[in-house]
Amino acid sequence: MTIRRLPETLVNQIAAGEVVERPASALKELVENALDAGARNIDIQLRDGGRTLISVTDDGRGMTADDLCLAVERHATSKLPDDDLVHIKSLGFRGEALPSIGAVARLTITSRVEGGDSAWTLSVEGGTLGNVQPAAHPQGTRVEIRDLFFATPARLKFLKEPRTELSHATEMVKRLAMAHPGVGFTLADGTRTVLRYAPAQGDLFTQRLDRLGAIMGREFSDNALTVEAAREGVRLTGHIGLPTLNRGNAQQQYMFVNGRPVKDKLFFGAVRGAYRDFLAHDRYPYVALYLEVPPDQVDVNVHPAKTEVRFRDSGLVRGLIVSALKHALADAGHRASTTVSHAALGAVQHGQGLHAYQSRPFPQGGGYPTAGLSDRAAQFQAPLHNFDMTPTARSEQQPPPQADTVVSDFPLGVARAQLHETYIVAQTADGIVVVDQHAAHERIVYERMKHALDEGGIKRQGLLLPEVVELDEPSAARLTKRLDELSELGLVIEPFGEGAVVVRETPAMLGQTDVQKLVKDLADDLAEWGEVLSLHEKLADVASTMACHGSVRAGRRLNADEMNALLREMEATPHSGQCNHGRPTYVELKLSDIEKLFGRR
Repeated sequence: MTIRRLPETLVNQIAAGEVVERPASALKELVENALDAGARNIDIQLRDGGRTLISVTDDGRGMTADDLCLAVERHATSKLPDDDLVHIKSLGFRGEALPSIGAVARLTITSRVEGGDSAWTLSVEGGTLGNVQPAAHPQGTRVEIRDLFFATPARLKFLKEPRTELSHATEMVKRLAMAHPGVGFTLADGTRTVLRYAPAQGDLFTQRLDRLGAIMGREFSDNALTVEAAREGVRLTGHIGLPTLNRGNAQQQYMFVNGRPVKDKLFFGAVRGAYRDFLAHDRYPYVALYLEVPPDQVDVNVHPAKTEVRFRDSGLVRGLIVSALKHALADAGHRASTTVSHAALGAVQHGQGLHAYQSRPFPQGGGYPTAGLSDRAAQFQAPLHNFDMTPTARSEQQPPPQADTVVSDFPLGVARAQLHETYIVAQTADGIVVVDQHAAHERIVYERMKHALDEGGIKRQGLLLPEVVELDEPSAARLTKRLDELSELGLVIEPFGEGAVVVRETPAMLGQTDVQKLVKDLADDLAEWGEVLSLHEKLADVASTMACHGSVRAGRRLNADEMNALLREMEATPHSGQCNHGRPTYVELKLSDIEKLFGRR
C-alpha cells in the first residue's frame, strides 16, 4: 500500500474525535471562547442533551467578517499573538475547536463587534464552508451547533441518553462558572432553565464564595474556611470545608489553574495529605482551590481537552497546597460544621412524639393546636392502674457549678450533666453542647502526640540484623536521594549495590513492622507523588491507635471538674471539633433550634 495525504475533511473529522468527545466537550470549547472574548453574560441553550442543538450567546468583543472566515480554518486563532506556547494566558489557543465541530455538525456563527454597522453570519455544514452574509445581532457572538455528529454517524452510537448528556454539560458549565464568578451563566434545555447564575458582586473572595455556595450548596458556604497562601511566585486561594462536612466521593473537589478547571492527581493527593489526620480513608472533604502560576511554570498543552496540566515544580505546588490547607484547618480551632447540628435536629424532628404535632399547621396566632392535647396530657400524667411498685429510677444531682463561673466566658459552655457515662451536656450562652467524651479526648491526646513528635523527633530502634530490600534501580535511586528525610522520620537506610538498599534502623513507635513492605511502599509513593507518604501515614495511624487506647473511654463516670477540664482542653486544642476519622466530637444546638422543636418559634 502507498502512503497518501488524507483529505482535509477527513483530517478535520479525526481532529474532531480528539476535541469533541460528546456535546459537553463542544459546549466547553464554545464557552471558553466566550470567556476569552471578555463576555460578562453567557446564555446557553441545549436540545436533546446537545445532540440536536447547542447554542451559546455572549456579549463579548465579537468578530468582523474577515475574522469569521479565519475562525473556521484549522489552527487559526487570535490567542497566540507571539506564537509562544510557553506563556499561554487564554483558555483556548489551539485553533481547532470551530473547524473540528464544523466538520461533524451544522455550525452557524453570528457576530458583531462593538461599534460595527451590522453583524455577520457564516455557516459550515459537514466541513463545507458557506459565504459570509450580513445579519442582525447585538454586540457579541452567537454560535449554534445543530445535528452534532451527523457527518460521522458512527459517533452517535456512543452518545448516552439526553438526560445523561445534559448532566455532563451541566457539570462542565458549573466548573467554568466557579472559575469565573464575575460572569453570569444561564443554561436551558428547551423546557426549563437548568442553571442561572447572576454575575457575583464584591471582592474576589466574596464573589467566589457566593458562586461556590450557589453551586456546591449553602452548607458549604456556611462551613467554608478561607485559604490564601503564596510561595515563590505561586499563589493559592480558595475555600475548603470543615472535616465534619464530608462525603463518600471526590465529586465536590475542584481545582482551577489560571482560571482553567483541571483534574490533576497531584491536587487530589495533596488534599488527601492535608486531611489525612481528620478523615477516614473513604471520606472526602469539600474543596475549591484556585492556583495562580506563572504561565512559564505550567504546561497546559498536554491534552486536546485541556483538562490536564503539568507543573515545572510539582513538589512546590503540592507542598503549598498541603501547608495552606493544614494552616486553614488549624485556624478553625475546635469548630465543627453546622451540618452536625442540622442532622441532629433532623433526626429529632423525624422521630416519634413531637413529629405528629409539628406536621399539623399551627393556628394563625401561633402555638400548638389545643384540641385534644390537654386530655392527652392529663391521661399521660395520671397514675397507672394496678401499679403499686416504687419507681426504681435513680435520681442523681450533679454538684452546681461554682458561683463565679460565667457560661458566656467559654465557647463550649459549662458542664451540667453526664449521660450514660459517655456524653457530656454543657450549657452555653445561647444553647447547649453535647460532647462525645471519648472522641473528644482521643483528638486531644492525638494532637499532643503529634506535637511531641514534632518537638523531639522520631525515636529509632536498630535492627538486630540489618535487612536488605531488593528493588528496581529507579526505585532504589529515588530512595537514596532522600536519605536525610527518611532519617529524620526514623528510617535509616543505605545503598546496597545496584537496585537494593539495606535498612539499619526503623521508627520505634512502629514496633515489629514489615520492613520490606514499608520500604517498597515508600518507593512507590516517591514514584507517584515525590513525597514519603506511607511512613507519615503509618506514624499517624500508630499515633491515632495509641491515642484511642490512651483516652477517656466511653462508660467512665466523670465529675464536674473533669468534664469542665475536658471542655477547656477542647477549646485550646486545634481540630478538636472532629475525631481522627472526621466524625464530630460535639453537637451544638442553639436555643432558637430547641425552641423550634417545642413549637415556641
